[in-house]
Amino acid sequence: MRICWRAVAIVVSLSITSVALRAQEIESDVFATMAGKCSTLKVAERDFACTSIAFSHSPGGRSAFTVPLNDPDDESHIITFSGESGNRQQDNRYELPIDRVLLKSKDSPKAEGLPIASVEPSSGRCTQIGNLALQQVSSVSCAATDEKGRNYQLQFESDGSPIKVKIIRVVDPETEERRTKILAAHVEQVKCRHMADAQGVLPRDRTEFILRCMEQ
Repeated sequence: MRICWRAVAIVVSLSITSVALRAQEIESDVFATMAGKCSTLKVAERDFACTSIAFSHSPGGRSAFTVPLNDPDDESHIITFSGESGNRQQDNRYELPIDRVLLKSKDSPKAEGLPIASVEPSSGRCTQIGNLALQQVSSVSCAATDEKGRNYQLQFESDGSPIKVKIIRVVDPETEERRTKILAAHVEQVKCRHMADAQGVLPRDRTEFILRCMEQ
């Protein structure tokens, strides 16, 4: 892969994809897109459908789930559930407390031709079942209520197709090499932990099994 140091930005791509939400990609250090369908998608009591969802994580620590709505009257209609302090207490479960909902539509104010999202302070939570590091996510659910009492709900199921993940960095070469190695080691560790579970490795032998697996 050819690296352009003039542009400074380094992209470590686990699966390359063209992303429709380009502005959000630029602001994120992790960006992943998933295909599937929404069995539930309510925006202020209106029902919509969807066929994709995106997860992003910004350098400042904020994460978000963004959903382009299948709105025949508005191709710019997008909702984003955004929050901080996301946590993964289990390998296959990620939870994100929501403190704001962002809404874009054809009627939104524009800057350089692009709609600007309105920000609605909200409270709620998103739950992702699956693991992005393994490119395996089965579902995402979100529920939030804004300060005006309007409700936003999402239930998304993946269609099983590969998740497309990009990691975007603006750092010096030495730091980027170190972060790339850390990411690769984390992915291998997660895979070995899943292998230990599948083979029924006893707790007392688990650490030794994982270390031996990572060395192979």
